[in-house]
Amino acid sequence: MNDGTDVRDRDGARQDRHYLVGLIGEGIQESLTPPMHEAEARAMGLEYEYRIFDLIELGRPATDVGALLAEAREAGFAAMNITHPCKQLVLDLVDELDTDAANLRAVNLVVFDGDRLVGYNTDWMGYRDGLVVGLPGASLDRVVQLGCGGAGAATAYALLSLGAKMLQLSDVDPARARDLATRMGALFPEQDVSTLTSGALPQGIAAATGVVHATPLGMLHHPGVAFDIDLLRPGTWVSDVVYRPLETELIRQAGRRGHPVLHGGPMAVGQACASLRIITGLAPDRERMQRHFRLLISAEEQAGAGKGGL
Repeated sequence: MNDGTDVRDRDGARQDRHYLVGLIGEGIQESLTPPMHEAEARAMGLEYEYRIFDLIELGRPATDVGALLAEAREAGFAAMNITHPCKQLVLDLVDELDTDAANLRAVNLVVFDGDRLVGYNTDWMGYRDGLVVGLPGASLDRVVQLGCGGAGAATAYALLSLGAKMLQLSDVDPARARDLATRMGALFPEQDVSTLTSGALPQGIAAATGVVHATPLGMLHHPGVAFDIDLLRPGTWVSDVVYRPLETELIRQAGRRGHPVLHGGPMAVGQACASLRIITGLAPDRERMQRHFRLLISAEEQAGAGKGGL
């Protein structure tokens, strides 16, 4: 499908109009990334096909991601999105790493540039852009983050890139929180990055200007709230990376108490928007993608679906 149709943009640069793209990961049959990409690409005047490579359905281990990338390149794919459990495995398979992907030690997009594989990370871009648009003017003076896994690394990197003065990290695995704090502290030495033990977490939340939730708690099959909402000071903003459902119990409770809230939808749309821009070299319409995303979520809710996926 990426047949090299030669179209020129305003600067005379070559732009393909036909794209074949895929997603590699486990349990991704319900992913909203393919329909988001395809709908926006059509609106941009592109011929764009997005295919799923579910490792479970294919009966292949995560370690086969390198072989799948090679097969995709031979088949004429332009790029491949990468999700769990392959984001770290791809690090050693690409020929070139974008600076942010190298800093995060995770790749969620591989672009085929001739014979070269170039790795990117758009997860952090998605959170950054979503926070800027969804909570304009949000104070980053003192932010507490719960969850230091893959999503947590992306949100922490985004927060610090936006200039967070103090970022306090907490995780059920204290070693994981310490590791992320060490990594982020080295990348942003002028900013205060530290950890919070479970015992110190309530005090940290009570003093925070913003709280980021980056754990699976609150998803359809993992209901619950990670902390006591009553600890929050008036005006403290709350952000959740979970988007299935869009209104988690955390977002519902915080919103009812008058706190500015941001659900996980903007991050999901943002990573897809950034990937589409990198793949095509063209600028997607983020607001249009957000509207389509909401339609997809509404359809899922009506059908009782929404099992997860990138």
